[in-house]
Amino acid sequence: MYEFAVAPAVTSIRRRGVEIAEVLPETLGFELELESGDRIIKVNGRTVRDYLDFRFQTAGETELVLEVRKSTGEDWELQIERGEGEDFGLTFEQIVPRQCANECIFCFCNGNPTDARPSLFIKDEDVRLSFLYGNYTTLTSITEGEMRRIVEQRLSPQYVSVHATDLAVRSYLLGVEEQRADITEKLKRLLDAGIEIHAQVVLCPGINDGEILERTVQDLAAEYPRITSVAIVPLGLTRYNTDPRLTAVTPGFCRQTITQVSSIQRKLRKRLGTTFAFLGDEIYLRAGQSVPGRGHYGDYPQIEDGIGMVRSFSNDFARLLKRLERRPLKFPMEVRGTLLTGTLFAPVLKPLIENLNFRFGTQLAVVGVENNYFGGDVSVAGLLTGGDLLAARERLNGDFVIVPKSTLKSDEEIMLDGMNLEELSRELRLPVYPLDLMAFEQFLFRRN
Repeated sequence: MYEFAVAPAVTSIRRRGVEIAEVLPETLGFELELESGDRIIKVNGRTVRDYLDFRFQTAGETELVLEVRKSTGEDWELQIERGEGEDFGLTFEQIVPRQCANECIFCFCNGNPTDARPSLFIKDEDVRLSFLYGNYTTLTSITEGEMRRIVEQRLSPQYVSVHATDLAVRSYLLGVEEQRADITEKLKRLLDAGIEIHAQVVLCPGINDGEILERTVQDLAAEYPRITSVAIVPLGLTRYNTDPRLTAVTPGFCRQTITQVSSIQRKLRKRLGTTFAFLGDEIYLRAGQSVPGRGHYGDYPQIEDGIGMVRSFSNDFARLLKRLERRPLKFPMEVRGTLLTGTLFAPVLKPLIENLNFRFGTQLAVVGVENNYFGGDVSVAGLLTGGDLLAARERLNGDFVIVPKSTLKSDEEIMLDGMNLEELSRELRLPVYPLDLMAFEQFLFRRN
């Protein structure tokens, strides 16, 4: 039925211990003469692999023995007595992601242009990043040591890309043999240990939709509340995706999916008291339909996966308008500028901004920007590049430009094509502000 390619295992050379990035002054680490570049090798005789290990092994301990490899090459052994709850004042190097060994047919890395930043080609499959940031893993190549670590250190919740509970279909999607694709026992072991699981389905037309999707949702719902939620997000294809096995997601497909899943959701709410299986916002927007109301999403368990972001934004925007009623802008006519966003979100943002203009006298415009860098059906704001934004220069109005904060790296003002914010501002000949909604509110009051 399905053909797959077996991916080779990926290995990397790792140095011992975890490197200290910074030591805050007047802290325990400072008193111990620890310095940037030193590596903590062991705590009380236990090996330290990263800062999660360090925090776990030092938590609640007042008497400690640290084995440290100084940046000079010296080996120190520090015997420490610290006050209860006393912090070391250390920050550490970032975790180097464990690399994925799958060959998923829908992997977004396969849709990158050849000149994309090297970091965009990194395929991570790391349970630590799943716990810390909600990154998804498939669990296909998780080691016994990693399984034990999740349980021992309570790295919960974990986010798992299931895609299909039909083993042949999952194997086909991940590009691995069925033996590796089968994570039934691994999931059971984590669930039995009390690890909370959030699941994901990347919906690929003609492969894991229809009956396969319904079976997947029902199989996972059988484990509720241990499996807390399922995110169903659409396949995204750039103009560089040429795999003939993949079919683009169309508005008609989205409408059909909404009809199918809405029926499943009604039954699950009646049985479980929760929606449980959530459709990505993109599916509603592509279908030309409104996203569900606030009550549909509960406590937004998968908002970082694009589940409920639009509803949350709309509700937060309504609260912003109420605050402006209590504290009106002094010079609203001076708030003249353009908000650039993706073509998918522009129809949502435009009426909100028009309402703001009408009620409070601001002069803001919304421009939906085509994504030419990736092309295909990529239309989300966070994947816009500097070149895409520059292409909209003829449509700008006002004294400034606002771009989504999500277009920039989290730790650097640089976009996916390598253009930085200063370059973009210089080319547009206008100040450019990367903002989220909270920062947008602060921006309005700063200008008044």
